[in-house]
Amino acid sequence: MFAVNVITLLCLMSVSRSAPLGCEDLLRPLDQLDPRHLEGRRVLVAGGMTNLLHVDYFKSRDSASINFANASESSKMSFTRIFGYGDSCQYLYSNITLGASSFTYDQVNLTVLFLPTSCPDCLVMRINNETKEPLRLYLFSRRREVEQKEMEEFRNQVECLKLLPPVMMDHTKELCPEQSNRHSAASED
Repeated sequence: MFAVNVITLLCLMSVSRSAPLGCEDLLRPLDQLDPRHLEGRRVLVAGGMTNLLHVDYFKSRDSASINFANASESSKMSFTRIFGYGDSCQYLYSNITLGASSFTYDQVNLTVLFLPTSCPDCLVMRINNETKEPLRLYLFSRRREVEQKEMEEFRNQVECLKLLPPVMMDHTKELCPEQSNRHSAASED
């Protein structure tokens, strides 16, 4: 009888380790950002939004990517958003200030929290308004497509935030090139 109880306990422990994370864990901001991990370009894979207007705007883009570049201070970085619309590209440059698990735009009253992900080259970014309510959740990766389990984890995060179902970017569309000259533009995500 003792052996049966031990085997049952071991089986339950292995099941609990493989169980998916609950909403509290999926939405807990990262403990500490490593600015070196942020640096570089990532492509938008998917997004979850609060309203259909944002969904329509999201779908109007052929491609989207972001680029973090280090500035002279460790808490300050430049952040570029690059959007492709047909044959044209839009480049939006912002200065940001890093916190422990977030960043704020120097020009706009939005906060961006970084949420956990099992994807090693991904960033999950939760865009909050001034009252800290979620507006959007984005999945960025250095790859154009992510693994199914990584996408499922993102879907769970979107569901936990009670956002509309995620919208996928078309990974076959061409990305805009990175641009070396800088223009200052403040824009809401």
